[in-house]
Amino acid sequence: MNETVLSTLEGPIAWITLNRPERLNAMNRPLVDGLIAALSAAEANDAVRVVILHGAGRAFCSGDDLKDLDAQTASEAETQDWVEAIQAVTRHIMRSRKIVIAAVHGWCVGGALEWAINCDFRLFAENTRWFFPEVGYGLFVTGGVTALLTKQVGPQVTKELLILGERHDAQKALETGIAWKVVPDDTLLDAARQLALAIASRPADAVADVKRAINDGFHSSLEEAMAQETAATVRGFLSPAAQAKAKGF
Repeated sequence: MNETVLSTLEGPIAWITLNRPERLNAMNRPLVDGLIAALSAAEANDAVRVVILHGAGRAFCSGDDLKDLDAQTASEAETQDWVEAIQAVTRHIMRSRKIVIAAVHGWCVGGALEWAINCDFRLFAENTRWFFPEVGYGLFVTGGVTALLTKQVGPQVTKELLILGERHDAQKALETGIAWKVVPDDTLLDAARQLALAIASRPADAVADVKRAINDGFHSSLEEAMAQETAATVRGFLSPAAQAKAKGF
């Protein structure tokens, strides 16, 4: 049984919890596979109207678990498979007929931040800290954010966030539009629940159609961006510089 991702039902809500708190929910293969399975199950369940994605313990997710990268990037084929799995999460979130809410707290880093950006609504707790570390490791981003962020915050801010990789607080996320709302830490999950229930009270087909129409129109270059990201990320993982940095952790 994969316990790195937990899924529970609460009326029309599927709560999906990243559950590696001892590693700040860092991404390894069981977690990514478990998240894909949980999202697939929520999509197939007609009783589920809204998904809330959040993290157990002190963080949403701290990005790639660098201790596991050697096993996941031992060859080009394994690296390609790993990156495609990460990108599959994006497709599940953005193509789902369910609304997906990210309830973010603590660290939200790298691939996990990209998943949060894929979500339809992003609630950030005041204690959230976020950044894109990939370029600093000689890697590349995923999640279609080269297209999504550029359209949301503009090319200059996107380059700032991705190239400089500076750490930011929740207020910066709100100012850039990455966060929909910032709420006190102890109200995060209740705020996510109230939003989910409000969405669930709307007609299901109309909500799903709105999501699809907006995503298809606004993010028309998503697949092209993700194909470029995947190729660049695979090259990055296999580069000597990235492998040397990973071995330092």
